[in-house]
Amino acid sequence: MKTNILIIATMFCSVVGIAQKDQIKTADKALKSGDAMAAKTALDGAASLISGADEKMQAQYYFLRGSAYADLAKKGTAGAFDEAISSFKKVSEVEEKSGKAKYSSDAQEKLSGMTADLINSAVEDNNNKKYEEAAGKLYMGYQLSPRDTVYLYYAASSAVNGGHYEKALKYYNELKDLGYDGGGMVYKATNVSTGEVEEMEKTQRELMVKSGAYKDPVDEKTPSKTTEIVKNIALIYTQLGQDDKALDAYKDARAKDPMDVNLILNEANLYYKMGDKEKFKALMAEASEVAPDNPDLFYNVGVINMEQGNIEDARKAYKRAIEINPGYVNAQLNLSTTYVNEGNGLIDEMNSLGNSKKDIARYDELKEQKDSLFRDGAIILEDALKLNPDNQSILSQLKNIYGALGDNENFLRLKKLAGE
Repeated sequence: MKTNILIIATMFCSVVGIAQKDQIKTADKALKSGDAMAAKTALDGAASLISGADEKMQAQYYFLRGSAYADLAKKGTAGAFDEAISSFKKVSEVEEKSGKAKYSSDAQEKLSGMTADLINSAVEDNNNKKYEEAAGKLYMGYQLSPRDTVYLYYAASSAVNGGHYEKALKYYNELKDLGYDGGGMVYKATNVSTGEVEEMEKTQRELMVKSGAYKDPVDEKTPSKTTEIVKNIALIYTQLGQDDKALDAYKDARAKDPMDVNLILNEANLYYKMGDKEKFKALMAEASEVAPDNPDLFYNVGVINMEQGNIEDARKAYKRAIEINPGYVNAQLNLSTTYVNEGNGLIDEMNSLGNSKKDIARYDELKEQKDSLFRDGAIILEDALKLNPDNQSILSQLKNIYGALGDNENFLRLKKLAGE
């Protein structure tokens, strides 16, 4: 009885082996005829028992499976790139154990060829705003070709564009650990027939210029991306609410480029978010020294001083911003508001006064001070209106000031200008 069972078992294994071979042959034929889906279906039929097959059959199975999925990936099948890559890598693992490398070199060649397919697919995903998919494919491209670290950089950028900050953070930290710089040289020349400036490889550019088809060769140095990477790491930590890690990242970034005004601004804004307004002011002052002609710097200095009640410092900063950029509407509105707020600050005392001769005299004095401050605020906005005659914020605030002053003529003028 035992002998019969052994014979049956042996026969069963033989039948299974034949079935696997038939399915693999079917898959091979399907691939040669260009039918990757049929090949995948045949290979799926052999999948459950392939682990028990000999190493030669396993290597062939994974090579065909990788080839089928690589073809499906080109046609846009979701997840196909992952399956193709894992299958081709499995070929090398299997043949490394057996010591016989029949399919490994072809599998490696196909893996190398897949890099271009991945990048092209990622570009298409980015164009269709499928940023997470693009990031994943770019990262796979980098894994297949680690020397092309630019793929990792673009993977991080795609992840940021899609709001996938944790994934972007992983990629940016990897770039930082690699010491990625990203700077280089771009070679350009003007196409004689079209007049357009085009980028190309240096050797190609030299040949095209010599041929006369292109002219005016230009070499442009692209800046290092090191500071940008560390800055983005800090911004993402801030976005994720990990402020301490963000501050550490800013320290790293500023150590690399202490004169980068944007880094100073971003660090200052983080301190502002954390409630450390003194540190914010110190950094804004530092930024003002680094970039004395940046109106945004002075506007932000004005905002924080205004919030802290440092009215004269706020006015000084706003005036400097307007001096640099005469059409800076927000600075003009805020500068006007400092005068209006100061005038409004007198109203409580005015309302607290009684009807005595002394109180009436004090009331008249305070009213004149208030109205004078309101008029100062109006003058600023009248000047602003000359450069931005249709700005509704200016029109609305100016109308309200004239209304508070009881200047009906100007109030009605502003109502008309505002289209009311």
